[in-house]
Amino acid sequence: MLTQAILATNDGRGKISMSGKVFLDTNILAYAQDSGSPDKQRKSRELIAKLTETGGGVISTQVMQEFYVTATSKLGVPPLAAKGVLKTFAVFEIVQVSPELIQEAVDCSILNQLSFWDALVLASAAAADCSKVYTEDLNPGQTILGVKLHNPFL
Repeated sequence: MLTQAILATNDGRGKISMSGKVFLDTNILAYAQDSGSPDKQRKSRELIAKLTETGGGVISTQVMQEFYVTATSKLGVPPLAAKGVLKTFAVFEIVQVSPELIQEAVDCSILNQLSFWDALVLASAAAADCSKVYTEDLNPGQTILGVKLHNPFL
């Protein structure tokens, strides 16, 4: 199991994927729709556009589900509009959450003292061989499961 081989490191000595693929957490996609946070909206949109252009973006089915709920319940995006945005995510590689990935996330959550949902994002990124996860929810610079965390808003 990945979690047995690679624990979190703050010093960058963990195994890091050499892939050019980058995983986007839900908050990055949600801020792209959030006119109430114009700076984060701009930065999110720039990052999404860059990854769309390079083909290096990765998300998961979990991220898609969380995006829909966040967009419709917190940002007030009409459901059909949110569904339309979800369709645009087809430009990204999409990791299907499986029972095995859930087991990895449980292990990662326990070993790294993370929420299950954050651990599932990390397990999905590792499964897709991503080198980075863009998120504002975790400690930037930390490496977990061989994936380095970055906060694009700092």
